[in-house]
Amino acid sequence: MTTVFTGRIRPLAPAIDTLAEAMAVDEGRILAIGTDVEVSGRFPDADKVAVDGWVMPGLIEPHGHPAYSSILLSDLVVDIRPVIVPDADGVLATLRRAVADADGPVFANGWDALLQRGLPEPDLRFLDELAGTVPLVVIHNSGHSAYFNTAAALAAGIDTQTPDPAGASFGRDANGDLTGVALEEAAVERVVAPMLANAQQHLPRLLTAHLCDLASRGITTVSDLSWNPQLNSLVDALRTSGALPVRLRWYEMSRPGGTAAARGPADPLFRQVGVKTWSDGSPWIGNIATSFPYLDTQATRNLGLEPDHIGEANYTAGELLAIAEPYAAGGWQLACHAHGDRAIDATLDVYEEIITRQDLADHRFRLEHCGAMTHAQFERAAAIGVTVSLFVDHITYWGEVLVDDLFGPERGGAWADAGAAFAAGHRATFHNDGWVTPNEPFRNMAVAETRTTRNGYRMPAGTPVTREQALRAQTANAAWQLFSEHEVGELTPGLFADFIVVDRDPVTVPAAELAQTVVRATYLAGALVV
Repeated sequence: MTTVFTGRIRPLAPAIDTLAEAMAVDEGRILAIGTDVEVSGRFPDADKVAVDGWVMPGLIEPHGHPAYSSILLSDLVVDIRPVIVPDADGVLATLRRAVADADGPVFANGWDALLQRGLPEPDLRFLDELAGTVPLVVIHNSGHSAYFNTAAALAAGIDTQTPDPAGASFGRDANGDLTGVALEEAAVERVVAPMLANAQQHLPRLLTAHLCDLASRGITTVSDLSWNPQLNSLVDALRTSGALPVRLRWYEMSRPGGTAAARGPADPLFRQVGVKTWSDGSPWIGNIATSFPYLDTQATRNLGLEPDHIGEANYTAGELLAIAEPYAAGGWQLACHAHGDRAIDATLDVYEEIITRQDLADHRFRLEHCGAMTHAQFERAAAIGVTVSLFVDHITYWGEVLVDDLFGPERGGAWADAGAAFAAGHRATFHNDGWVTPNEPFRNMAVAETRTTRNGYRMPAGTPVTREQALRAQTANAAWQLFSEHEVGELTPGLFADFIVVDRDPVTVPAAELAQTVVRATYLAGALVV
């Protein structure tokens, strides 16, 4: 049965200021969009639904981690993120309460010495004193490191003889003993393995709740860049029961010596898009590969960084090539985490070699986060068909830290330069990286326009984006980046009727008001889900 939705509709096509009055939907897809007279005249017997608010395309999170986020943000994990616990005293008090109340291991997420000033060094000695025989693991807010005590090491089966995983490491002292630090994804994964094992029985509840939360924020398609294919059967069950409120696009995690999975059917609701690789780490723990040093400040000293510290990549260019090329040869899009300018250069070198050797055309290889990416690098990436997804929300929370504590006004001030990406011709996208910052796509758009932190500090470098660029970054551009532009991203006949109803006009409101947009309803394929 055809339904005609009427109201104030911003289809964001062909231009963002296009305003329609009615949209006809049947079997989940848009049949027509235009004036009420035109659309209702074509479908006189259709059901009519008057929408209270402004209609726009559903938002797309091109770099999320919904499966892992559903665990980290659940009641199985102690939430100490700076957005929840802003100061060091609160973090330590929260951890002590959790240990005192524990009847098993304690896992906490969100440690951030840059925002929660005054935190001690979270080494094995400190965590042993804090938790004693209770296994305690504290995950850094970036997800690129974790800290653990002796009991947690025993529970995870980690000891002095445990080898460092490829592209990751366990901290060790001069004697080779563990210091209670895990650096990068593969090492962190080992430390949190008991938590992940325990969470499996809760995942139907946790994943459903998290996806519903994303839908309530206006997200109708989310990409998971660390997906575990063992969860595919769970998603199939959710879909069968009608409990899947968003479209899922997923990337498997690359492994040295890994081989490409076979390509499945082009499922419009749930499918693999590519493979995730890593070039460097997190700016907040000192391991991004830059051509310039970190500043020598109290904040960097508290991170344990020596004067003139320069981070290193997780892999050499040769290692990254050996890891990534088999997946690309299997036909998969590559998405590589890269923050530092040296990491970005190395990744572009690898991408260019793969593109040439495999004779690739429409590959849409991705660079993720792009914190210190320069104008010249954006131009080079665009020239070889590499696309970018920027973590602009870093500005919201860490803008002052980037400038005053880590990199200075020139390099820190130009962090996540979305305007430079668009100027180079990119169909750039924005993301929140799962749990790292709250899923707040409208704030992403606003901060990309203003380059202003939550405290009102204006970044001293970098280029603001236009409203059109901001809106497309989380709609049409994100759809294209996920090879889904034939399905979603605009409100256009033939595409799925994935749309949201918001309380203000997303095209004309000032940036500060755009950030405060309230989502009143979310529709997937024309059906109300939230």
